[in-house]
Amino acid sequence: MGWSDWIRGDTEVEPSLYAADFRRLGEQIDSLLVAGCRVFHFDCGDGHFVPPVTIGPVVLRSIAPSIHEAGGVLDCHLMVDDPVHHFEEFAASGADSVTFHVEVADDPAAIADRARAHGLAVGVVFNPETSPERAAEAAASAAAEIVLCMSIHPGYSGQAFMPEALGRIETLAGLVDVPIQVDGGVGRDNVETLHAAGASLFIAGSAIFGAPDPAEAYRGLAAAVA
Repeated sequence: MGWSDWIRGDTEVEPSLYAADFRRLGEQIDSLLVAGCRVFHFDCGDGHFVPPVTIGPVVLRSIAPSIHEAGGVLDCHLMVDDPVHHFEEFAASGADSVTFHVEVADDPAAIADRARAHGLAVGVVFNPETSPERAAEAAASAAAEIVLCMSIHPGYSGQAFMPEALGRIETLAGLVDVPIQVDGGVGRDNVETLHAAGASLFIAGSAIFGAPDPAEAYRGLAAAVA
């Protein structure tokens, strides 16, 4: 199973669990599943590649069974210096896909092979300072199933969208033939523009979990790009 099996139609909206209310995490996930969500985004930061230590395998293990039972998947973004070190534990904890940064990937193909050895689907991600050309080259080397364009600096939820990401997505769309994912400041005011630029996977944190009704916010974003 991989991204080609998970994307329904041409687009998917992925709630970013890093922005959830952790006091009510299970409740919020259940409501999103009922609303039709099937792909959840899970951010792991190591305190080195990005400043904060975020959520990790302990949280993943607690939520993966109910998400999988409902037919959902967990897309894990590893904001870490040494992604290979984490693959085995993430796979054992319920991850379905891992995305690693090209900025730490001297050999993207070897890193991707290590992930696939644990049954994980593979994506690559690049930061605002990294060129789409470098990302496309890494994606080709890794045979990545998706490419994630960061539209903020990774690490902290709630940042404002960087408008220059639109041009980076447009450039990337001319270089790769796999789905383009976008993460950072995605919301109802820009999701259609991002879709037009070439993105088809939309990670939304504050736009969903900062709303009074996260399930309704998810449905609104999904309808906007359906």
